[in-house]
Amino acid sequence: MNPCDIIRKKRFGGELTEAEIRAFVEGVVDGSFADYQISALLMAICINGMTDRETLALTLAMAKSGDTLDLSDIPGVKADKHSTGGVGDTTSLVLVPLVACCGVKMAKMSGRGLGFTGGTLDKMESIPGMRVEMDVETFKKQVTEVGCAIIGQTAELAPADKTLYALRDVTATVDCMPLVVSSILSKKLAAGCDVVVLDTKCGSGAIMDTFEKSKKLAEMMVRIGNLSGKRFSALLTDMDQPLGNYIGNALEVEEAIDILAGRAGGDLKEVALTLGAHILRNAGAAPSVEAGIAMLDEKIASGEGLKKFAEMIAAQGGDPRVCEDTSLLPKAKTRIDVTAGADGYVSSMVTSDIGNAAKLLGAGRERKTDELDLSVGIVMKVRVGDAVRKGDVLCTMHAGEKSDRTGAYNLLKRSIHITPEKPEKRPLILGVVE
Repeated sequence: MNPCDIIRKKRFGGELTEAEIRAFVEGVVDGSFADYQISALLMAICINGMTDRETLALTLAMAKSGDTLDLSDIPGVKADKHSTGGVGDTTSLVLVPLVACCGVKMAKMSGRGLGFTGGTLDKMESIPGMRVEMDVETFKKQVTEVGCAIIGQTAELAPADKTLYALRDVTATVDCMPLVVSSILSKKLAAGCDVVVLDTKCGSGAIMDTFEKSKKLAEMMVRIGNLSGKRFSALLTDMDQPLGNYIGNALEVEEAIDILAGRAGGDLKEVALTLGAHILRNAGAAPSVEAGIAMLDEKIASGEGLKKFAEMIAAQGGDPRVCEDTSLLPKAKTRIDVTAGADGYVSSMVTSDIGNAAKLLGAGRERKTDELDLSVGIVMKVRVGDAVRKGDVLCTMHAGEKSDRTGAYNLLKRSIHITPEKPEKRPLILGVVE
């Protein structure tokens, strides 16, 4: 098909056929569509939108643009979880081993961090010896025998998305809803799981900064996902403050271990267990979300969750002793406190600024090629609603030799707001889309 005909049709608001969308995706992969033609169509889609039928066709075409994993030879239900990204969001490291303890296979493919959003693979690599790249057969063998694995996406899965995402990034079409949906879901469908639960973030540290945008994205992803024949559901969760108290790669692994060991709780634990419970319910392993949360809590209390995490680490070449001794994780040499300038209450936080402060310390990337310092980050000492006195520590920076300490300090200082009045408590889980 002629690329110009497809571009012209969408430019004037027409609905593309499945054949036209398939031709477009094939052209992206084999190079028969030039970058400027792809960019033109992306902009036409961004301006005119896509119907559900178009979005489903685009998602399926992208999912089939490379290899697709067949996990049918792994016994039982296979599940995955996806987050739209946030700060201090370590839910995967908590829920993956816990859900696996309950009999549902967690075949998790994750990504790396970019900007202020932390990446699960980077966190995993802060564990000494940890391997996150493996071939498909090794991955399937580990999921079968251990019950869970967290690895990077193979280059052959949904290759069209890699090209499209790079062009979206430089053509101001990143936040186009049909393109976001097809990008996320194509990779999840290609990865072959039966059940997928989505964590759609909302707030100052999320891609979608308002509840309305987040809800629309969650509804569209669940609708398109279920039309594909898989079982999808989504939670809308708050990202107007960091989810966990630890921000940074090794620091977040430490907090996940503390939760699995029963030493810590809070918002991170609540969201992780709720997401995990939805997986158990959707997979038929629990009769309800409430029952699923109770099952997962019991796996923490019994020590099985931490033991499973250690087993997964060992299977991927990492040092499982970190689960008993977190001092084996990389540690930053310098700690700098950020203190309150007045009495009052923590009324709000600009979560993106906190994430960007962690990036200035060396915990995040501006470009995919940037090298991380896995030891650095931030430990939050307060939550929104807490009372503070002048001079109280709001957070502590863990800095390295190459950290921009001044820049990070200034960002943190302005990102945590203190007012005389106590703010109203904001719900942590804002909604559920089935």
